[in-house]
Amino acid sequence: MKTKPKIGILSLGCPRNLVDSETILGRLKEKGYSLVDISQAEIGIVNTCAFIEEAKKESVEAILDLIDLKQKGRLKKIIVYGCLAQRYKDRLRKELPEVDVFVGSISLNHATTTFRLTPGHYAYLKICEGCINNCSYCVIPNIKQRFTSLKIDSILDRVRDYERNRLSELNIIGQDISGYGIDLYGEIKLPALLKEIVKITKHIGWIRLLYLYPDSFRITEELLELIASEPRICKYIDIPLQHINNRILKLMHRHTTKSDTLKLIDKIRKKISGVAIRTSLIVGFPSETDREFQELVKFIEEAKFERLGVFMYSREEGTPAFNFKSQILEKVKSERFGEIMSKQQEIARQINQQFLGQVVDVLIDEVKKDSYLGRTQADAPEVDGLVYVRSDKKLTRGDFVKVKITDTLEYDLVGELAK
Repeated sequence: MKTKPKIGILSLGCPRNLVDSETILGRLKEKGYSLVDISQAEIGIVNTCAFIEEAKKESVEAILDLIDLKQKGRLKKIIVYGCLAQRYKDRLRKELPEVDVFVGSISLNHATTTFRLTPGHYAYLKICEGCINNCSYCVIPNIKQRFTSLKIDSILDRVRDYERNRLSELNIIGQDISGYGIDLYGEIKLPALLKEIVKITKHIGWIRLLYLYPDSFRITEELLELIASEPRICKYIDIPLQHINNRILKLMHRHTTKSDTLKLIDKIRKKISGVAIRTSLIVGFPSETDREFQELVKFIEEAKFERLGVFMYSREEGTPAFNFKSQILEKVKSERFGEIMSKQQEIARQINQQFLGQVVDVLIDEVKKDSYLGRTQADAPEVDGLVYVRSDKKLTRGDFVKVKITDTLEYDLVGELAK
């Protein structure tokens, strides 16, 4: 019998892409292929990202690296999956003839098994694909097409598998999970889904929600009360706000206003004790004035977000904003990016100092030679801060422990196992 070639994958971009990569590998494993590190592979796969210019460059560089391996005889075939292939397939075929196959977006429901690429103690579960917002700067609607939710029964079947494996943390993801179910059931079903997940699980320690659209239509009283009352749902709200100025929000096609945003933040903090709010912002959007930017800076100083990410506006063809007048110079974007990051660094340092001497719950992610790396409920995997833990007791990945904080850094905490 002929041995099937060994396959390796490079998964780029966000956790949603990572889930797609796990699905791709799950199908290949079912068909009997050996899955190996890319350095040992005969067939190399790149699952690409094309959300912004920086991501496109990273994807192209990864493809070129595999082409180099193929030319040296270390790879037999190259397959390019995902957003870049979906968006630029015809152009890529002409410019990169060394690639054997280009495959665009994959179906949300197309596989029943996956091959996990995350550490064994946490996982990502994608419950929906695409977006219903059509923001003027975003290419996602062009790439992913219409918003699609996975059926509740299918989601719960996957959750039962994680429960059997005693998963420490389940991260529920999607471009906008707050819209979950509206396409299938005619109404938003995220609270109902979460209640079912809580009901059928006892061993999953943390349930984290990633990416909620910031409006009261989707972030409902029911959802906030559920997060506040259920101990295993992380007190962590990830709401990408993008801006605070009303004119810019309207140009972005965001369905919210400054007043709505301030009310929502106030409601979240009042409803959920000890909540950590993460947001992301865009600086240098077309025609953004100095005054409008300073309004954003002042907002950050007053809101004091526990976690914050900033993007420089990326002009993407195929989006309405591509043709907007008064595009901002890259130098100005960079200066605005630096100013906000500097402000947030000081805010993060002040917030962390409040934990000095406190005992916090920590999930252990990595075992080092002399210490351990972990996270609090306020920290999503790979994007937020860490807790450096000293312990005389042997710990393993996936352990939940009590840690007394003995020192604080700008974004991270330092502590020792509480006695």
